Amino acid sequence: MSKHKEIRFEEYIEQYLLTQAGYCKGNPKDFDAVKGIFEKDFLEFIAISQPSRWKTLQEFHGKSAGEALVKDLLKELAAKGVLHVLRHGFKCFGKLFRLAYFAPNTNLNPTAWEDYQKNILTVNRQVHFSEKNRELSLDMVLAVNGIPVVTLELKNAMTNQRVENAIRQYKEDRDPEEAIFRFKERSLVHFALDTEMVFMTTRLNKEKTFFLPFNKGYNMGGGNPPSEDGNYPVAYLWEEILTRDSLLDIIGRFIHLQVEEKQELTEKGLKTVKKETMIFPRYHQISAVRQLVGHSREHGAGRNYLIQHSAGSGKSNSIAWLAHRLSSLHNEQDEKIFDTVVVITDRRILDQQLQDTIYQFEHKQGVVQKIDENTQQLVKALSTGVPVIISTIQKFPFIFQAIETLEKKGEKIELSTKGKTFAVIVDEAHSSQSGEAAMELRKVLNKDGIESAIAEQILDMEDEPLSDEAKEAMAREMLKRPRQKNISFFAFTATPKYKTLIFFDEPGKEGKFPFHHYSMKQAIEEGFIMDVLKHYTTYTTYFKLVKSAEDDPKLPKNKAAKALARFLVTHPYNLRQKVEVMVEHFRLNTRHRIGGMAKAMVVTGSRLQAVRYKQTFDSYIKEKGYTDIKSLVAFSGSVKDPDLNDVEYTEPGLNLGIKETELPQKFSTGEYQVLIVAEKYQTGFDQPLLHTMYVDKKLSGIQAVQTLSRLNRTAPGKSETFVLDFQNEPAEIYNAFKPYYTETTIEEVTDPHQLYRLQHSIEDWRSYTEEEINAFCEVWFRKRLESTPGEHKAMDTIVNKAVERFKQLKEEEQEQLKGQLSAFRNLYAYLSQVIPFQDSDLEKLYTYLRFLILKLPKRESDVTIKIDDDVTLKYYRLQKISEGSIDLKVGEPEPLYGPTEVGTAGLKDEKVVLSELIEKLNERFGTDFKDADRLYFEQVKQAAVENEKIKEAAQANTMDNFRHIWEKMITTILIDRMQGNEKIFQKLMDDKIFRGMASEHLMKEVYNWLRR
Repeated sequence: MSKHKEIRFEEYIEQYLLTQAGYCKGNPKDFDAVKGIFEKDFLEFIAISQPSRWKTLQEFHGKSAGEALVKDLLKELAAKGVLHVLRHGFKCFGKLFRLAYFAPNTNLNPTAWEDYQKNILTVNRQVHFSEKNRELSLDMVLAVNGIPVVTLELKNAMTNQRVENAIRQYKEDRDPEEAIFRFKERSLVHFALDTEMVFMTTRLNKEKTFFLPFNKGYNMGGGNPPSEDGNYPVAYLWEEILTRDSLLDIIGRFIHLQVEEKQELTEKGLKTVKKETMIFPRYHQISAVRQLVGHSREHGAGRNYLIQHSAGSGKSNSIAWLAHRLSSLHNEQDEKIFDTVVVITDRRILDQQLQDTIYQFEHKQGVVQKIDENTQQLVKALSTGVPVIISTIQKFPFIFQAIETLEKKGEKIELSTKGKTFAVIVDEAHSSQSGEAAMELRKVLNKDGIESAIAEQILDMEDEPLSDEAKEAMAREMLKRPRQKNISFFAFTATPKYKTLIFFDEPGKEGKFPFHHYSMKQAIEEGFIMDVLKHYTTYTTYFKLVKSAEDDPKLPKNKAAKALARFLVTHPYNLRQKVEVMVEHFRLNTRHRIGGMAKAMVVTGSRLQAVRYKQTFDSYIKEKGYTDIKSLVAFSGSVKDPDLNDVEYTEPGLNLGIKETELPQKFSTGEYQVLIVAEKYQTGFDQPLLHTMYVDKKLSGIQAVQTLSRLNRTAPGKSETFVLDFQNEPAEIYNAFKPYYTETTIEEVTDPHQLYRLQHSIEDWRSYTEEEINAFCEVWFRKRLESTPGEHKAMDTIVNKAVERFKQLKEEEQEQLKGQLSAFRNLYAYLSQVIPFQDSDLEKLYTYLRFLILKLPKRESDVTIKIDDDVTLKYYRLQKISEGSIDLKVGEPEPLYGPTEVGTAGLKDEKVVLSELIEKLNERFGTDFKDADRLYFEQVKQAAVENEKIKEAAQANTMDNFRHIWEKMITTILIDRMQGNEKIFQKLMDDKIFRGMASEHLMKEVYNWLRR
């Protein structure tokens, strides 16, 4: 019986491709392993699709025509790559031969469609790809006109083979130097799959090969949903992605070669290298672009789409692909749907990426124009109909002034929008995109439509006591506000605000919002971003841990622990003490991570605070004589220090002359480790080496998500992040993330001695010996960058002894022991970032258990994908540390609230009455104020609401603006009421954080009261 075997899975896929996906059955024996092509299919395609040129070549070369053509093809593939040759062809004896034809954008050229139908796509099973080892074969190879473009390795759980086995096969048994695997020259993508999961890579590099998930996602996370129609969960791969039309579309309009310069760590230090990456779209990217294009083709302009894609989703590529597709999109009547695509962004890197990507598709200049000079440049681009324009939104309000300026120079500009339609792609959509600048954009792009409607609008205003000129201007302003029928918006963001959701309201599949969604949870589970809430610690937890460590003789009493204890028992919010905590924590816990390249960010609440932090950092580092840590500071403009006779400071001045534009590059080098920021670099800053964040600023809502997400970028050797928060409660951060991240829990661990209890419990099982741990660690911690086969064998042999003992336990005992082993590993990985343990027994046990746990037998439900590469292992060896985790639990997200009648966000957790304030203060600061003490705060509130200046300020300002006025006046009000309750007053004056918390609640109470 072979019904359960892999071959049946293989046959099913082949049958679908042959009968429903437009493929022909290929002959694997026709594959030439040396040349790396199916030569017979290639020559057949040339003869059918380009008969006249083929005939000319035959007349010149006779029987050797095929040989000559193949020879030139192989040269071009080696020189320019298969993607370029497939799209643009190659020359042989002065004649251009096409290697493939792609679907045209319209039906206006029947010949183009006839050529498209001449493509020969074949499915080939069990292809022997090596001359050196003829026994090796690929399960499946998909070829376009004789050129292999896709390889697949299939596995089947019913024969105890899973997708990780296919991945291992690619890494261990597939030589990248074989013709079919040569990067850029032949196969464009390699799929490893079983019946449940799909992974892909575009470059084989032995054990360093990096596979990406290619799954649809399930329950907002990774993986694939169970099939509802009895099909395989991974059937989408051959039913949606690999069909004839889909694969040719992906080759023609998605895949591109990304070239970038990156800094990599070598044995000689940081080195700038040129890195080439073949980008094959991930499933959610293909899905999003195709759904947006399909909906636009059917419905035309005038729609507002929200694409809520998490960080790590590859948003830049998605925008580039969408811009290219929309710029050439036609409807069924062969009418162009969008005359111009406008991409709104502030990111320079996206500018260049858009131009490079679209150039690879079109292979001609002028398709994309970046507006990097002035608004006059934007006017000219719009008037001449440039297909894709890249600009900031701030230029649009000055369009009409720019036209006047050009006309004064004698340049006549005709900016007509009559009958024209526009697609506006917005990078990072927020409420500002529905604000005044966005309205000006709509006014510009529908200028003629608005002008034609002004007369009718003015008729409705005939009772207005305004001049005709004023009415006309007002009508123009009114007409620019609603959505315009000739403009579609495509807004990308990971964190939409309430207004964003309201404005970009086109429903997606099943009538749900947003139009397309790739969640933060899925990005984390698929390994594209880090979970920044995994190791999140508030200062209270931090100091409980340190205090506990100080009280236990088993835990070390080094200078860092003593500094933290001093922080706890003296003035806990003194700037110098905070800097001491940060510097010592960084040097003991962060510096050695990511191969010694880890960096930290200090988030401050004001520019002045950032200045003082920078000065204190530098002073402390100099005082201690440290040479392994240097800081930079980032803030806008200049700031005066009122305590130093208004001495003025600037970012370049404090950074010893480093220009603001140079700072990101300087910070990326090994010279600087800490970046102190005030507002700047808290959004859009992409630095994968950021590992730790010290937060000394109140965060909430989107600001909290965006700020903490600076840590979420992945990097080789980066297995975790760490946050130490001096200002915010875990519940506040959790609530901020809930609307955008459906599964996260922050649990505070306050007892480091649990590690020792776990260690004792584990030792009682006697599943390993101290000698074995020592022997393993002796091999692991040898000072050597590259491991040898002998070292691997030694470690494997040692660990297997414990595995065999484990197998002798009963099933219930196995589960209990495995749980304790995992708990120790996870807890140590977390606590070691908080307390500078110097207990070598814990470190050795942790190191040993990391690998023992991986080797223990798994139940079916425990099987997971774990893909390491040499770079990661090398960094682990350098830093002697690995990953840990705190489980994330399901939590229902809170809805986002819109503006209320008093103009505030109206969040439930912000509505705190004064009686609740007393409870919160007692809980937070250990005070014992009674409910009767509430009277003092009520007196303060009453005095505030009766103050005319405060009343005027509340009625004329937003809460954020009102806060500045409140902070200036609250101290005077408190002093005036000092006799009301001297105990509370003294606490308010002595403790800045206590006063800040009380002041914040009082401010909201007063503001909402006055705005009723």
